[in-house]
Amino acid sequence: MRIGLVQLNSSDDPAANLVQMRRDIGTAVEGGAEFVLTPEVSNCVSLSRSHQNDVLHLEADDPTLAGLRDIAQQHSIWLLAGSLGMKTGDADGRFANRSLMIGPDGQVAGRYDKIHMFDVQVTETETFKESDGYRPGADTAVVQTGFGKVGLTICYDIRFPHLHRALAKAGAQIITVPAAFSPVTGAAHWHVLLRARAIETGCFIIAPAQTGQHNGRATYGHSLVVAPWGEVLLDMGEEPGVACLDIDLAEVGKARQRVPSLSHDRKYSAPILRGDERTE
Repeated sequence: MRIGLVQLNSSDDPAANLVQMRRDIGTAVEGGAEFVLTPEVSNCVSLSRSHQNDVLHLEADDPTLAGLRDIAQQHSIWLLAGSLGMKTGDADGRFANRSLMIGPDGQVAGRYDKIHMFDVQVTETETFKESDGYRPGADTAVVQTGFGKVGLTICYDIRFPHLHRALAKAGAQIITVPAAFSPVTGAAHWHVLLRARAIETGCFIIAPAQTGQHNGRATYGHSLVVAPWGEVLLDMGEEPGVACLDIDLAEVGKARQRVPSLSHDRKYSAPILRGDERTE
């Protein structure tokens, strides 16, 4: 199966970003891709909650999603909208960071709201409080596609291995990790975290990423595809663009047969903090 990754430098203008995605997805299709993936917050990268409130929509009315559904149907491809910022109607006004799998018929086959919020102080000058603007999801998602089962995650979720293990044990052969990673944490952790999740689950990890400068925010780029044995098959570097790659889902079964750790769980008690129990 041939996949296509779209690495974006999204602005805070959803209409302009959709134009770019239409162009890039078309390029991926010309390259033979049957499954195309875009990054986290493909429709709008913004640190302004008031601006987001002006340009984001409920899912049912979202013009970016409508456009992406049309594109998927036009090209008869599976398309992952890595994530879109969306209004939720929640009383506190927070948005959803939502990943949507769109089928070749243009219908949404599955959706996932990011569970783990990026509330961190990366450096003395770089602080994020994602939960101020976005409300966390609570449900996991594995989507049955025409080529296999895909588990959905988003960005900061990569630091929670139990989530990925649960998706693999639920049948996922591919786990998607669309991201808008910080350059600081990206340089230190991006590759090793994605490789670790692939090795632990025996899944292909596909991680399309935002890159570059976005109205006062920077992202790391380096969209990756990692094989179930942990090899990095694709690294897109720091420039926006499109890359296509063939993957063989038979590699999932081979990796899990070699190291069947998904079937080796054992029950254990919760850790207990103990004092110094040495004896004379």
